[in-house]
Amino acid sequence: MENKSLRITADTLSISRAILGLPIIILLSYGYIFLAWILLLIGGITDAIDGWCARKSGGGTILGSTIDPLSDKIMLFAPFIWLSSKAILPVWSIWILIARETLISGWRSKDIHGAPAKGIAKSKTLLQFTSVILILWPIKLGHNIVSNIQYIGFVLFWLSLFLAILSAVEYLISN
Repeated sequence: MENKSLRITADTLSISRAILGLPIIILLSYGYIFLAWILLLIGGITDAIDGWCARKSGGGTILGSTIDPLSDKIMLFAPFIWLSSKAILPVWSIWILIARETLISGWRSKDIHGAPAKGIAKSKTLLQFTSVILILWPIKLGHNIVSNIQYIGFVLFWLSLFLAILSAVEYLISN
C-alpha cells in the first residue's frame, strides 16, 4: 500500500472510532454490556491499526493528528459517562477527565502541525482504554474472575486519572 492510501486508511479508522461512541453508550444504556465491550475492543484495535498505518506511511496527516485523539475521547467517554451514571465511577473523576481533555484539545487545535500527543498522554489513553475494558469485563468471559479483573480495571482507571492530570501539567508547562 502506498503512503497516501495508508494515511487515508489511518484517517478513516480514526473517524470510525468517533462514530463508535454513540452505539457504545446506547448499548450500555440498554444493558447490552457484552456488545458494547466488543465495540470497545474493535475501537482499540482500530486505534492500533491507524497508528501503525500512520507510522508506516512516514507520518500521519494533520487531520489524523487532530481527529485521532478526539475519536479516542469520544469512544472512551461514552462508557466512562455511563459508569459514572451508574455510580460505578465518581462523577467528579469523569469531570476532571473531560475538563483536562477539553483544555488540552483546545490548546492542541491551535497548533498548525497538529501537536502530536506526548508519551505520557499516550500512556494515559492506553490505561484508560485498558481500565474500561477491564471494568466492563463481561460475566460471559469468566464469572469467577470478573471481580478480580474489574478491580485491576479500577486501579488502572485511577492511575490513568493521575497521568491525565500530570500530562496536562506537562503540556501547559512546556508551552
